[in-house]
Amino acid sequence: MQRIPTNLPASPVKAELPLDLTGPHVTPGASAAHRLYQALCEMIVGGLVKPGEVLPPSRTLARQTGLGRNAVVTAYERLIADGFAQATVGSGTFVAARIPTQAATPRKPRAVVEAPRPGVLSLGCTHIDARAVQRFRAFAGRRMRAFGPEHLHYGDPRGSRELRVAIADHLLSARGLRCDPDQIMLTSGTLHALRIVLGAILKANDQVWCEDPGYPIARRTIAQCGYRTVPVPVDAQGLDVARGRTAAPEARAAYVTPSHQFPLGMQMSMPRRLELLDWARQAGAFVFEDDYDSEFRYEGAPLMSLAGIDRLQRVIYMGTFAKTLFPGLRIGYCALPERLIADVTAARAALDRFPGTLMEGAVADMLNSGAFAANLKRVRGLYREARDALAETLETASDGVLSVPVPSQGLHLVARFDPSVAPAVAAEAKRAAGAEGWLLADTFARARPLPGFVLGFSGHAVPQLVASAARLARESRAALRAKRRARRA
Repeated sequence: MQRIPTNLPASPVKAELPLDLTGPHVTPGASAAHRLYQALCEMIVGGLVKPGEVLPPSRTLARQTGLGRNAVVTAYERLIADGFAQATVGSGTFVAARIPTQAATPRKPRAVVEAPRPGVLSLGCTHIDARAVQRFRAFAGRRMRAFGPEHLHYGDPRGSRELRVAIADHLLSARGLRCDPDQIMLTSGTLHALRIVLGAILKANDQVWCEDPGYPIARRTIAQCGYRTVPVPVDAQGLDVARGRTAAPEARAAYVTPSHQFPLGMQMSMPRRLELLDWARQAGAFVFEDDYDSEFRYEGAPLMSLAGIDRLQRVIYMGTFAKTLFPGLRIGYCALPERLIADVTAARAALDRFPGTLMEGAVADMLNSGAFAANLKRVRGLYREARDALAETLETASDGVLSVPVPSQGLHLVARFDPSVAPAVAAEAKRAAGAEGWLLADTFARARPLPGFVLGFSGHAVPQLVASAARLARESRAALRAKRRARRA
């Protein structure tokens, strides 16, 4: 009888092992030894061979699988090293008496994470002109060919000075914001900047004003950071500062979208901007200015940024290249008041050390060469055409059920029912149409939600936009008729 290194009774060696060398547990294209190792692990973990059972000699398994004996020996050695098998000189290789616990209880994770669906009418889609892609590819290639030592060590927590200089020049010319490159920090996007700066300047449970309706994702980010969001109503002039003072006079910060309010689209008026800045100075608070979509203005000149008016005393300015170039870059930025630079830089260094360096040079080249501005000019015309087609289709196909103010700026529009209509009507129409985009009601926190849709028009082909808009308009009419019939009944 063979002596087996286990307390279990000996099992005879199987003539052939029930190996599966092509299943989902095997990595396609991997070496023969690695594929065999994965198949043996799956067999052991699945209980197809028992603890203490002897495995076939390497020559026998090589004949069964058609693999080289060296591959089998290598797979066995790895099984032994990882604790799945044991070897005894003169006796052979055996399945271990106890196999690794984690490997023995494999299961699929219960959490289901769904990536955003970039369907027609969804927000956050962009278009980049083919000439801009060509320029960016050339810049990125040149930077890779000139690969330097800056990529081989940890860098400035604020990001490369070259790109920060280019951003400072862009902000001065485009938004009237004068700041030193040392005041700029690169991030992976606006929400990343929000998390970093909030953590540096606020204490747990501090209150933060948020527009109502407003950007729900920013609201969730602020709450998840441990701060209390205070919904402040908006009107035709933007965030109602007087209501904010009444609701939370001790608030330490405010998050606003003054250039193009999300979702309703109005610009914050100059009197309201000055009122907000007065509150920040008096309260010793800070204002987060999310200036997204400010580059996409179709009529007239935009008002100067809040940070430009304030000269970066109490305003943290946040922007991103997600819409002006493409989201896959994951490059955004914030401009900081001088008094916050040290604290925010330390917070960034503690959070994730510093931003990625590979694409910074290519983005700086896009800004400095004029390719960035040229791309904006070209896609702005495409987006204007898409905006007009979407608004006209919704108005016409809905027979007046939906009112669609045409925004002068931004990459989305709002289509509204009469305020007397229940928000559930919009939800039913959206479901029946299979439409992407947001329900307007989902952007409200405390104020009475309005019925309607928040629909993106950037990055979508016009024919698909028109078809989806017509379908949504038809379903809106049908949902409203059904609601009225049910009410009469």
